[in-house]
Amino acid sequence: MLLATMGIMSATAENPTLTPYSMYGYGILNDHSSSFQRQMGGVGYAMNSGRQINVKNPASYAHIDSLTFLWDMGASISMLWCQDGSAKGHAIGGGLDYITMQFPLGKHMGASIGLLPYSSVGYAFGSEIMHGTMENQGSGGLTEGYLGVGGKVAGFSIGANVSYRFGNIINDVYANSESGGQTLFEHVMQVRDWDINIGAQYKAQLDKSNTLTIGATYSPKKSMHGKTWCSYWDLTSDAKPDTVGEMSMTNKYYQPHTIGAGINYKHERTNKIMVEADVTWQDWSKAAYSALYGEEGAVVFDGMTFSDRWKIAVGGEYVPKIRGNFVERMAYRIGAYYTNDYLNIRGNQVTEYGITAGVGMPTIEGKTVINIGFEWKHRNSSPQKLLGENYFNITLGLNFNELWFWQRKLK
Repeated sequence: MLLATMGIMSATAENPTLTPYSMYGYGILNDHSSSFQRQMGGVGYAMNSGRQINVKNPASYAHIDSLTFLWDMGASISMLWCQDGSAKGHAIGGGLDYITMQFPLGKHMGASIGLLPYSSVGYAFGSEIMHGTMENQGSGGLTEGYLGVGGKVAGFSIGANVSYRFGNIINDVYANSESGGQTLFEHVMQVRDWDINIGAQYKAQLDKSNTLTIGATYSPKKSMHGKTWCSYWDLTSDAKPDTVGEMSMTNKYYQPHTIGAGINYKHERTNKIMVEADVTWQDWSKAAYSALYGEEGAVVFDGMTFSDRWKIAVGGEYVPKIRGNFVERMAYRIGAYYTNDYLNIRGNQVTEYGITAGVGMPTIEGKTVINIGFEWKHRNSSPQKLLGENYFNITLGLNFNELWFWQRKLK
């Protein structure tokens, strides 16, 4: 069932990325946040629950109930308004984001499997050139299929995700001359790679109703694997394309060290209160991207350098009455974040920040949850404002919670 759904997802999902910033590097990066986590600013390093899947920290898999099977899938709609000087534009996109499953391996162990976006590319814009026009288009992205396991002893839990990363990133430049000629220059990056993410959590029971959890994750720096090449077409003739510059990505393209840490406070009695603060750091400035280098080893590609990426996120959840009526059992969530992105374009650092909110609505039987979230996000660069972007995103997540490992007794 999972493999079939993954195939449908790969074949039918539309690219939710709409920004020209995605033409650089590997595109817009994803932080592996599920729909309910996105409602709280994307926090999750110190979060664990027996009813929600938390891929951000595989140590959380150990907290699943021994009789429970979880299945979570999410989709989103993204609306963009952008402005560059006096020029304005808008666009809309969306599609299926992810699908994950989690199940117990015993009383103190759990496992998860799923498909997640790593990065996405999507843009289209044009400009006038001497004696013609130029069109820039990009599509694709990288996806991760993962398998993770987590276990716990007392208040400590550890886990790991092993991922297979795959996908194509395509950047096209069309040149149209006034005489009617048309040429295409295409750069393709084909990634076939693996990754590992290690996580740990410690949960302290302060009293009967209050807990404090700290969590951390780590992914090592490693070479990316795959190949990249450029092709040139004369689209007005029947000539075959010329392919130039084909090379292996091994030891020429790298992913950085990634460290994430968070602290989570939870109160559960008649009502539920949860708050968390997270920080993420990646040393992209030391991750090679191509054979072109600038001063002091900085990675350079078409006016771009990589900067160290860091993100700060805070979020919370409130359930008025755990065993109340429908409205009282709904989870109300809010969050915010700020990101110093890994892209620096011609000396201008790309940043983004946003605020989030949403609700988790239990179904009649009480275990399956429908998560509906809203996000406003702003992306720009400094010191020069290259392109200001404002997003309004709507996310939908379906979290199925089933007692698949429990057999009813017949009287």
